[in-house]
Amino acid sequence: MKNECMTILKHEKVARDTHLLVLEGNLVHDIMDPGQFVHIRIDGFYLRRPVSIADYDPAKETMTLIYKVMGDGTKALTNRRVGEQLDVLGPGGQGFPTSQIHADHALIIGGGIGVPPLYSTAKKLKENGVAVTSILGFRSREDAFLLDEFRALGEVHVTTEDGSLGRSGRVTDALPCVKKDYQHYLSCGPTVMLKAVADHLPDKEGYLSMEERMGCGIGACFACVVESKDEKGYKRICCDGPVFKAEEVVLS
Repeated sequence: MKNECMTILKHEKVARDTHLLVLEGNLVHDIMDPGQFVHIRIDGFYLRRPVSIADYDPAKETMTLIYKVMGDGTKALTNRRVGEQLDVLGPGGQGFPTSQIHADHALIIGGGIGVPPLYSTAKKLKENGVAVTSILGFRSREDAFLLDEFRALGEVHVTTEDGSLGRSGRVTDALPCVKKDYQHYLSCGPTVMLKAVADHLPDKEGYLSMEERMGCGIGACFACVVESKDEKGYKRICCDGPVFKAEEVVLS
């Protein structure tokens, strides 16, 4: 991981309580896989805030982050302006192993703020010759974002809990609409959503990216753990994950 003061190139609201942040810096060259995250220091707050990387461009040395205002820390982050610098630590964690997925078709399933890291994941799969279908779930129309970007990569199914956009319901309600010829699924969202997805797709090879509050972000504090099915008992989401094979972890 690298610590760098990165320059803000763009900062705008893209949905309800949801903001897009484009940063410039050398740290981008250390990104290995889509699905990794960075830890951002916010003035006045002791703990850094983890934010998934939505997209990155090593040639331009830029990364795009999309974050949701969840408390005082992320609310303070919305006040940072273009031209200012942010103290960034990263990239952290294990991302989606897109280079190891050799398939004709893969299914992307994202819920809420779990959608951003799946965008770079879908892009990388597409670049590798894998057809991508996406299911994106939001609370309502006002919370939706990145729809056009995902549609540029393949077929997209949208669900909202209140029925204001796309199909009414949750992401699993859209599964019957998708052709079953996909060999892998890659998902990110709340744990309850990930469990529902894994339960619906027991015969498919899946990768799950866990959302979790983190303390140190480097695996030292053991504040973010998930129960595992191996002899270790637990895995640290910040460094062993956030992406795990579906059969590796116990979701409850």
